[in-house]
Amino acid sequence: MEEFDLNGREFVELCNLLKLLGLSSSGGTAKQLIADGQVLVDGQVELRKRCKVRVGQVVEFGGQRILIT
Repeated sequence: MEEFDLNGREFVELCNLLKLLGLSSSGGTAKQLIADGQVLVDGQVELRKRCKVRVGQVVEFGGQRILIT
């Protein structure tokens, strides 16, 4: 499982997380992946592109799991 450190921030938006981790080539692509139901947050399909992901949550996409720290 990969980890993503918020570096003191309260949250990161889901579409930005995918872009920052290089899991999508652009923000627009990330938004489309989310809208298509391909991204899970804590085991549930998440359709909100700007969902605020916080410490302790797990994001899953393309066979990868990311723990937010």
